[in-house]
Amino acid sequence: MARKLRIQFPGAIYHVLNRGNYKSDIFADQGAAHAFVKTLEEAVERFGWRLGAYVVMRNHYHLTFQTPEPNLSAGMHWLQCTFATRFNRLRNERGHLFQGRYKAILLETNTDWARVADYIHLNPVRAGIVAPDQLTQFRWSSLTRYSKSQRFNGLSSLGWLQIHGLQDVEQDWLRYADILLQKHTNSSSDTNDERVALTSGWAIGSTIWKEQTLQGALAEMKDSPRSEGLHLPREMLQIKWRLRLEEELKELSKSAEELMADRKSAGWKVALAERLQRETGASTIWLAESLHMGQPSSVRAYLWKYRKNHGNTT
Repeated sequence: MARKLRIQFPGAIYHVLNRGNYKSDIFADQGAAHAFVKTLEEAVERFGWRLGAYVVMRNHYHLTFQTPEPNLSAGMHWLQCTFATRFNRLRNERGHLFQGRYKAILLETNTDWARVADYIHLNPVRAGIVAPDQLTQFRWSSLTRYSKSQRFNGLSSLGWLQIHGLQDVEQDWLRYADILLQKHTNSSSDTNDERVALTSGWAIGSTIWKEQTLQGALAEMKDSPRSEGLHLPREMLQIKWRLRLEEELKELSKSAEELMADRKSAGWKVALAERLQRETGASTIWLAESLHMGQPSSVRAYLWKYRKNHGNTT
């Protein structure tokens, strides 16, 4: 199975989530949930994370944290493997607990961090596990730890709570709970949109930041053995293709205006399309739109003819 690209850098902020294998209720009993939280506490201290929020549901978990050191992969590997070993040992079981690799979504700003923290803390209410007025009583949530001043080393609201205009004091945690409940009431009609926005893709942030972040990650991974077999999400691929297109245009001394103005079947455009597809795997649909070459079917015809004339029809 292809590995997902993990983008790591000092100070990176993530929304991390994973589900039980085959969506099984691995946290259905309190012992399992308690064991996971204790293992999480150890991971946070061991790897120096700043854990902003967490929640452990019946069959999945959500975390959002900042990594002062670029150690997401090492930390998550330790967390999930250590918990799985303890879980299986206690129950005399074997096998994978989680459904493949965890999802780690990069966050650009503290505002994005606050949105994810709010989403995480509202999970028990939205799932119908607790009543809205009992939100701060859900045992397996960081909100309960914050509200009852029972936090552990590394659990910190620094960076995201201030976005709400609040401070880390008892009275402001009560205000924060009210903000969450108001948010839940006002957003009940578009809860699914919020869920998709905060749990999909590889990053939450501006287009410019995403491009810069991906460009840096690809440059770092270039010619590295770790880059073999990596799977890039579609949005990442399109950014990668666009960055490569910009490089190619610069080498050809061509402008974006010329790319748009020249005829669809211009020889240099067809050669460029062939090179981009051969070397980066750019899709025909993307090439047709980005190189202004008409319909995808036309691009396929141009490429077939070009490859035939140049002795390459593979």
